[in-house]
Formats: sequence, structure tokens, C-alpha cells
Amino acid sequence: MTEHLAITRIGRLGDGISDLPEGPLYVPYALPGETVEVEQWPGHGDRRQLIKVETASPERIAPVCPHFGICGGCALQHWTGARYRQWKRSLVVDALAQVGLDAPVDELIDAHGEGRRRAVFHARRGPRDVLEVGFAARKSHRVTAIDHCPILAPSLEGAIAAAWAIAEQISHMRKPLDIAVTATAAGLDVDLRGSGPLAAADVAGLGEVARRHRLARLTRHGEIVAQLIPPALTIGRAQVVLPPGAFLQATAAGETELARLVETHCARTGRLADLFCGVGPFALRLAERACVRAADSEAPAVAALARAAERTPGLKPLETEVRDLFRRPLGADELKRFDAVVFDPPRQGAEAQARALAGSAVPTIVAVSCNPATLARDARILVDGGYRLARVTPIDQFRYSIHVEVVALFQRSMA
Repeated sequence: MTEHLAITRIGRLGDGISDLPEGPLYVPYALPGETVEVEQWPGHGDRRQLIKVETASPERIAPVCPHFGICGGCALQHWTGARYRQWKRSLVVDALAQVGLDAPVDELIDAHGEGRRRAVFHARRGPRDVLEVGFAARKSHRVTAIDHCPILAPSLEGAIAAAWAIAEQISHMRKPLDIAVTATAAGLDVDLRGSGPLAAADVAGLGEVARRHRLARLTRHGEIVAQLIPPALTIGRAQVVLPPGAFLQATAAGETELARLVETHCARTGRLADLFCGVGPFALRLAERACVRAADSEAPAVAALARAAERTPGLKPLETEVRDLFRRPLGADELKRFDAVVFDPPRQGAEAQARALAGSAVPTIVAVSCNPATLARDARILVDGGYRLARVTPIDQFRYSIHVEVVALFQRSMA
């Protein structure tokens, strides 16, 4: 049975919302001001599937990708840029308001740049046992097979073809695969996940795929299958050889913009801590002028950072530590050493470290986050501990998605 709904607003997951007396209904790909025909989404009581837009919003535009609406990677290709940017900034404003913070929030900075430099492709058996390689459909394990993605950077050229070739090479194993591809200065770095142990013939076949597609490196769960050249990136003045499956910011422009803000906020500080440091996108730049202590739980990332620092002349002392900051945050005695602390945790935020910082006397704290909700929670902890939330900057390196990066500056009065 179909229904006819009037859409009043866009929710935080990018869905159009129809506000009814009995509660809101969520309609993906619908826009405010539209009337739409929908049907029940099986298994989702308050969600509806869009059948037809009966009255279109003047803000509706043609999507840039033919897979939009089928592939689950993008949520908002159909909305004008200005309204999309207003909505994405509002995600940060609303998250802070939810915890009672009314802070100055800058205009959204577009950091899409050339596009995404990393992607995870899924390979699954679809209808009639046909192999499909692409991205997951929205709210589904089904894969949307693709041969092109307009949000990927030119440096990922060949990534989709390589993912197809890898999946086809071991398709006889009939296992769901995830194929993570990262663009590096040396070429594509690929990590295969989900295959289970490989027979010698499979390893040899994958090695041939890597050679044919000129991959810098192909690994399986971090174990090298083939390597043409060590995959490296330039960070500041340093060259970092990435560990397999290393985390990077989604776009090169995003990393540059985040680092610019971090450096600006820490400009007058001489002793810094970079927590949840990863391979060092902040630490290696900050060490060009200040002493840095960098910590993260990912031992391969910390080792890569340490090696890069050792090989880069002219850096200030950069101390590294493998440390689980969720279980063992830096405490008050350790924090006394620093003029500023930068933390960039995973999506779950850094609650334990925020509580330790709230009880410290560190003059400047810079929080970087890809999750406005957990950033707001940690910000509330810091503000309750006496810090002032001086500036918040939303950064969009996830164009067309529901995700937004945030940099927040906290300052403690030393009076």
C-alpha cells in the first residue's frame, strides 16, 4: 500500500522527514517542500521507500552519479550546494546545542579537493550467483556493482578495475570480501580482507593481478602478498611509508585543511601532545617548530610515524608511544609538560581523555572529530572543567554524505 507525504525537513541522516501527529516518517532522497509517494520499507517501521516525487522542490538538482539512490555511499547528491552546506553546518550546531553549548561555529569549509583518496569496495555474490563488486546499497548488505565513482580522486584511477580483478581471481572461494584501496605517491595500496587463508595458487594469482594492475602493494589482512614499491605519502617535510590498511583522512585537501587549523591554534605553543596521532598528519607538521609527544594504540601507525621522523632532518624532538588512550589516558602529571594538546580520536570520541584534560591546566586544547555528537559530549566535559570553547570549524571532506569533520579550539584562562 502506498502513502502520500509532505516533506518538511532533512534529518541528520540525510533523510527527508514528514512530521505527522503520530511521529516522524523518514524518506531517503526526498527534500523539504516536496510531496512524495512512498511505500513501507520492510523491517523499518518509521521509514518509507520513495516511489515518486509528485511535487519537486526547486532545490532539487540532478545527481552527479547514475548509481545515486541505489548505491548507499552518498545521501545528498540531489540537493543544491548552498542548502546542502547549510544543513551540514547545522549538524555541528545542533550537536553542540544538544549538550547545552552555544559556541561560535564557522561557515563550512569545502575540503573535497580532488576527491576521496581511499575507498573500501565490497565483493559479494548477488542474484543468480553473479559476482558483484562495488559499494553497499543503503541499509543493506547487497552490493551495487560499479565501474565508476565520481567522488574518487584521480589518484584512485584503476582502483575499481583492480578490485574487480582481485575478486575474480579468488571468486572460487565464494567468500564475501572487502578490498580497501588507498592512493599513495607510489601507486595504489590494497588490503584484502575476509578471504581467509589462501592456497599457494591463489597467492600466485593475486601476485599476478598486482603486477598487471601495477599496484604498489597488495596485502591480505596486513600480510604482504606482493609489493612493487613501498607505498608512501608526504606529510609536511616527511615521507611516511604506510602500514597496511592505514587510516588516512578521506581527502588530501581535508588533511591539509585540518592540519592548517591545528597548526594555527597551536601557533604560540612549544611543547605539544598529539593524541590518537595515527601516522602523524599533525605530529610531523607540528614537529617542524615544536617538541611533540605522539601517542596512539595502533602500533604499526606509531612505528611508521617514528621511522618517518627519524629520517627527516630538521625536526624538533618527536617522542612516540604505543598507548591505549581509552584505557590509559594521559593523566594530570603527564599533561603538566604541555602547552597544548591535540586529540583526534575515532568516531566514539575520547571521553576518558577529555575527563583527564578537564582536570588539567593545559592552556590550549584542539579537538578534531568526524562525529559531532561525540565531539559535543567531550566538549561539554571540557567546558564543565573550566575551558572556554573559543572556536568551532566544520570541514566537509565527505561530500554528499552525512559525515562532517570538526576542529574545536578550547582555551583555559591562566588568571
